[in-house]
Amino acid sequence: MTPTSDQPAVTVVGIGADGWAGLGPAGREALAAAEVVVGGPRQLDLLPPECAGVRVAWPSPLRPAVPKLLAEHAGRRLAVLASGDPMFYGIGRALAEEAGPAALHVLPHPSSVSYACARMGWAMQDVDVVSAVGRDQAALAGALHDGRRVLVLAPDAATPAKVAELLRERGYGPSRMTVLEQLGGPAEHRVDGVADTWSAPEGDPLNVVAVECVRAAGAPRLPVVPGLPDDAYEHDGQLTKKYVRAATLAALAPAPGELLWDVGGGSGSIAVEWLRAHRACRAVSVERDPVRAERITRNARALGVPRLKVVTGAAPGALAGLPVPDAVFIGGGLTGAGLLETCWAALPAGGRLVANTVTLESEALLTEWYRRHGGELTRLAVAQAVPVGSFTGWRQAMPVTQWSVTKPPRARVNPPVTQGS
Repeated sequence: MTPTSDQPAVTVVGIGADGWAGLGPAGREALAAAEVVVGGPRQLDLLPPECAGVRVAWPSPLRPAVPKLLAEHAGRRLAVLASGDPMFYGIGRALAEEAGPAALHVLPHPSSVSYACARMGWAMQDVDVVSAVGRDQAALAGALHDGRRVLVLAPDAATPAKVAELLRERGYGPSRMTVLEQLGGPAEHRVDGVADTWSAPEGDPLNVVAVECVRAAGAPRLPVVPGLPDDAYEHDGQLTKKYVRAATLAALAPAPGELLWDVGGGSGSIAVEWLRAHRACRAVSVERDPVRAERITRNARALGVPRLKVVTGAAPGALAGLPVPDAVFIGGGLTGAGLLETCWAALPAGGRLVANTVTLESEALLTEWYRRHGGELTRLAVAQAVPVGSFTGWRQAMPVTQWSVTKPPRARVNPPVTQGS
């Protein structure tokens, strides 16, 4: 039977390590009736002979192949196999984006996270999940907090050793690790240990790593709010300092899913802490110095946000072609020809712009833009107590002038100041 306009074009069947035996009647019926079954080689091998449809293995890379495969098999009874719950870090998302949710009939199976929490006795709602499948494992660093429980979805058998190495590097060597293999299947197995002394040989590639985070004595404590310690960053002096950084992120006001342009990235601290605000936040850091651009990438990986995109080039030219931002931060190069104009024009209505400076020339420019467009013009001054002989006194850092503004639906522009006005 060919699907009709009121029937889903694709049936997505979640399958576990228990294979055909673990499927419900609806999943078995859909796979047996399919003319084409698409899945990974391991998943396809779990099907019995009665599933007589043509079996198509996903190519690599997988995501770009989705539209082509859907087009090739349009009009046929198509089933797609997915590991566990297709809508949890699975192929279901890509299929929904390409074919539309109405074209899918999803039959989920318990996810590896469900199984792992059941085996560990952990409440799912209290567990952080980091997927290393097709993603940079450095994201785990952003989930490390003393006392937290984290599950790492592994792409291969080498993942547990890499997790242990990262934990040691980030000061979480005392953390307990449990590797859960072939969850839900007849060959289910677990290995327990501690990151500092992890030496287990590679096991099954189908595994989840459970981590009970324990911070080592003396390891840095990195909070979830903006204002990480300055020494958390590798830098050459081009760093928005802790207290000014916290005030800057408050003005930028990140929200889930929003995109930041960090113009004049320096060490990347503003973009890094924007991304740490929520896993769905996005950011592009633009830095003209290649050495600093590489340093930004290292800082992003070390602090758990490897998804930061770094563009090496001088603004405003390097901004061409970037996705429309929800917020823009300008940390350097304010007096560059056309920079403020380009950033302002790129912002949609409701977008935010924040610019910091310590020079009189740039301050004069921000004052003029404040007069024309409104917003808030703020002087940030920070002083720290330091020894003065046998006494203590204040050492004043250079004051920072900050302009922050939200772009209205129609930008209000006051006329330029004329002599005598």
